[in-house]
Order: sequence, then C-alpha cells, then structure tokens
Amino acid sequence: MENGNKDVLPDDLVSWNEWKIKVYVTKGADVVFYMEPTDLDIRDFYNCYMIIVQGAKNVINACRECKVRRLVYNSSADIVFDGSRDILDGDLSFICPGKFKDMLIDLKFQAEGLIRLANNIDGLLTCVLRPSNVFGPGDTRFVPLLVNLAKAGLAKFITGCGENMSDFTYTENVAHAHICAAETLDSRVVSVAGKGDVPNMQAFFITNLEPIMFWEFVSLILGGLGYQRPYIKVPTWMVSCIVSLHQCRNDKLYNCSVSPHYMLQLASRTRTFDCSAAQNHLGYSPVVSMKDGIKLTIQSFSHLANDSFYTKYGNFNEQSKAEKMLGSGIVADILLWRDERRTFACFFTLVLVYCWFFLCGRTFASSLADLLLLVIVALYGHGILSSKM
Repeated sequence: MENGNKDVLPDDLVSWNEWKIKVYVTKGADVVFYMEPTDLDIRDFYNCYMIIVQGAKNVINACRECKVRRLVYNSSADIVFDGSRDILDGDLSFICPGKFKDMLIDLKFQAEGLIRLANNIDGLLTCVLRPSNVFGPGDTRFVPLLVNLAKAGLAKFITGCGENMSDFTYTENVAHAHICAAETLDSRVVSVAGKGDVPNMQAFFITNLEPIMFWEFVSLILGGLGYQRPYIKVPTWMVSCIVSLHQCRNDKLYNCSVSPHYMLQLASRTRTFDCSAAQNHLGYSPVVSMKDGIKLTIQSFSHLANDSFYTKYGNFNEQSKAEKMLGSGIVADILLWRDERRTFACFFTLVLVYCWFFLCGRTFASSLADLLLLVIVALYGHGILSSKM
C-alpha cells in the first residue's frame, strides 16, 4: 500500500502507529486536538503507556512531518495534585509534584512535558489545557463510579468534613476551550505558546468558574438519578482502609479506569483553580453553566437511574425505617453513626474480637485462659509496685 509520498507500511508497532497518524489524521491538517480515551484499564500499564506517552510522541512526530502549525493537548488539572494537601485557587505558578501515586496521572504528566517541549520546533506551536474534574454526557469514569457505589450501598458515606470545595468542568466547556486555544495560537500570541516573560503560559487551567462543595455536587448527581444522597460522615483514613479491603475482595465494584484511592483524595481535599490566565489570554469563558451542565448530565445518564418504588415515591428528607425503629437511644446513636466516637469504639472492639477468635484460631476456653493469665500478671505487677507509684 502506498500514499502520495510513496510511504510504505512500517514493520514495528510504533512506526505503524506514526504512519497511521500521519496518513489519516494530520495529513493536510492545520490544527490537531489531541486527547486520550478516558476508559483505559489502569491494570494494563503497557497499553496505557503506549497510548498516552508513546501516543504523544507519535502525534508530535506526525505533526512535524506534515507541517501542522498548531497542536492543542487535553491534559488534566490532576497533574498538580498529589493528594497530600489542599489546592485553593491554584494558578500557573503552582509547581507539579513530579511524583504521583496514580499511574495514569504520572503518564499524563510525561505526555504534557513532551507536548510543551515540542513547542516552536519545525514551525509547530503547542498549547496545553488542564480541565478540572470533567463531567457530562459520555462520561465513562465519574458518574458510572458514583452509580456503582450507590448500588453497593456505599454512596451514603461522606468522606472527611464534607465541606471541601472543588472545581468541575462541563464537557462542552472543555471543547470550547480547545477552540479558543486553537484560534489564539493561530494569531501567534507569543505568551500563549510559552514565549515572552511567562514561559509557563503554555498550560492553562480550565473550569466552569463556579466552585462547589464536592459532596454537594455528588448529592445533586445521585439525587437526580434517584439514589440516596450521602449523609453519614466518616473519617478519611477509615474509608481508605475499607476501600483497600473491599477492593481486595471484589475489585469489580470499581471502574478499572479510576483508582479508588485517588478518588478518595479528590473527595476529601479542597481543589480549586484560578482560570484568569485562560480568560485573559485565550478568551475562554464557560458556555454552559454548572446548573445546566448537571441537568444535562443527569438526563444523559437516565438509563442508570434507580427505578425502584422508593425512588419514585419516597422522600429522602423523611426518616428511614431504621431511624424510626431504633429511635434516639444510645444504640441508635451507635448504629446510625450519630456519635462517631462511640461508633468507632464499638467498631474497633468488634474488629479486635473478630481477629482474636476467628483469625488466630483461638477457642473460648483458650481465650479465657489467656485473659485470666493477663489479669494475674497485671495484679502481680500492681502488687510489687510501691505505694508511691
């Protein structure tokens, strides 16, 4: 098979991918918008690397050979977030941690570096966009994960204080930002392409410009689809332990394109960004508001809605059957997580009892003997101590 330039089919996989990109994608193009699929399997490192990092190399090489003038890369705001601290109005001066616990973010960071280094080489101008928490129709990560957790009965828990703020970006606004970036590159504004006094202007944070509490956003999505909204606050470290144990037993609960521990960090940390650079240099402004974006998202996922009788006729503000049956005593406070200290104490005690009797293979008689021995040692130690101590 040949094309107009007498290109022949290459032998190795990398060259074959470059050839396909050059012939079918970049040939004759003036601008290329590059973004990876969102449903990658995080358990397949080789495939993720070839698509994200090697894919970026292939696109860059094809753009150079085909004399493409503009390349806009869809990165992510995740590359400046490692989960160790909150981000409040993070701007372009925010330093990337460079070391990530999530493999996909690490690979995306590498791909972004390749795109930015390729700027102004062989006439190619590049620009990087970093949208934060993209949502909307066609989402294969966030909303499906919430629905799976809701069906498993785990979406009722709020991780941490529940008041952490987050920036979200509707998909149509992300597409609009790409068009703004391409048009700005076409005007050859040097600051956008990473030249001039601000070399970091090659990357821009993109949001809906409407920060919202993370758990309020989750409640709006789940409530709109007919599921119980989160209302029980649980310490973050406890949820992390439960997620680890549950994932070991049944990892099918989680979407393979999402790291549960990374989602836990997103759910418990404040993460907002300053988009003034995108507004001033790209002319970006959201075309779909947060309210309309959530409404359109819920409508697009109507096939995942809960169609039970409780969803159609129930009132989430009413007391549940468990609350009515247990009342307002100490037992109810413990079982319904009203008193977190008592609940945790009982939970910890049950875990110790379970480990003592079932995991260690002890019987009741042997456990009683060990307990009596412990009491005797304690009494003996108390007896030999001086009265002053």
